[in-house]
Amino acid sequence: MRQHCAEIINKLPSHRLMALDVMRGLTITAMILVNNPGSWGAMYWPLKHAQWHGWTPTDLIFPFFIFIVGMSITLSVKNLRAKGVSDQHILKAGVIRTIKLIALGWFLALFYYNFRDPSFSWLDDKLLQLRVLGVLQRIGLVYLVALCCYLYLSPKKIAITCIALLFFYGAAMLYIPYTLPNGEVVSGLWLHGNNLSAFIDNAVLGSHHLYYANAKPLPFDPEGLFSTLPASALSGMLTAVYLTKQPDLKKQARTLILLGALAVIASYAIAPITPINKALWTPSYVLLSSGLAAIFYALCSAILDIYKLRSWGAPFIVFGANAILFFMFAGVFARLLIMIPLGDSSLKGSIYGLIQLVISNDHLASFSFSLLFLVVSYGVMYSCYRKGIFWKV
Repeated sequence: MRQHCAEIINKLPSHRLMALDVMRGLTITAMILVNNPGSWGAMYWPLKHAQWHGWTPTDLIFPFFIFIVGMSITLSVKNLRAKGVSDQHILKAGVIRTIKLIALGWFLALFYYNFRDPSFSWLDDKLLQLRVLGVLQRIGLVYLVALCCYLYLSPKKIAITCIALLFFYGAAMLYIPYTLPNGEVVSGLWLHGNNLSAFIDNAVLGSHHLYYANAKPLPFDPEGLFSTLPASALSGMLTAVYLTKQPDLKKQARTLILLGALAVIASYAIAPITPINKALWTPSYVLLSSGLAAIFYALCSAILDIYKLRSWGAPFIVFGANAILFFMFAGVFARLLIMIPLGDSSLKGSIYGLIQLVISNDHLASFSFSLLFLVVSYGVMYSCYRKGIFWKV
């Protein structure tokens, strides 16, 4: 294992900083880990989302990835401009990338067939009830908006835009009235299925195209239309702008830890007004997740790039180098395990049943299935990495 990790590290350019690569890999690995338990009813609490208000480590995974998207935009556009690529060409490529991400999200939403149910209709149950939004769709939309901001706004204006979005979203959620199905007009609620964001999702997309299609009184989507507004990658973008202007790694780490801590304190300061909530992507949640993302990046930088403790990061380099391919592979693989019938169960059910024969503790057995899923995924991703196959959407 040590030799395996050393081979991966040694192939990296000597001048390359590992912190962002490893953070990306850690984030996508955590995302796949929590998305593929043996049983959704047997999960350790850090691997679960908060029931509504509040947060768990799992609630930080998606915003960390969005933060990384912002950082990557800054660094990639800077490199493209240095090569003489025009902003118009960069924007065109960004639009194409957004379309691809949305299409991939729809592909995963439609990639399912219940072979064990003779009454199942893919047309009625999947296509006509397609979930319009989702993780990849949100990444695509956020990426395009953030790219436009970076191309056409100064860092100062980007910072102002970031703050303005949080103020506007928070104020809208608090003060804009909306009508419930029973005719009651309300405002300022942050309840499950009863808030302005849910009202907009239901009115624009329709209940059949939302993740929480049966939520009462209003169906909604945790990656909804209005809640995508504050889910910007601008904090990550501004972080990367700072990094490009400050070459001293130790100063970078100290500054990010300080700013991150201040953002976390601010998030709790405004939590009584706008509660920390991932599904609604509230301003307090944005401050919390952005602050912790900055701190986490600083810690990765200190460990990997300052103190040069790098071997442990090798597997995450492999996962992070093909993050979207990894996400797509995991999504397809997980669905195939559920779709393929095996006896009275599915292939996943049979594998999980074998694990339960060896491990009697349900939570540990479920977690072991997640780890096995990652091991298989790593084999595929490492094969791609070794062969130089990198899927850039």
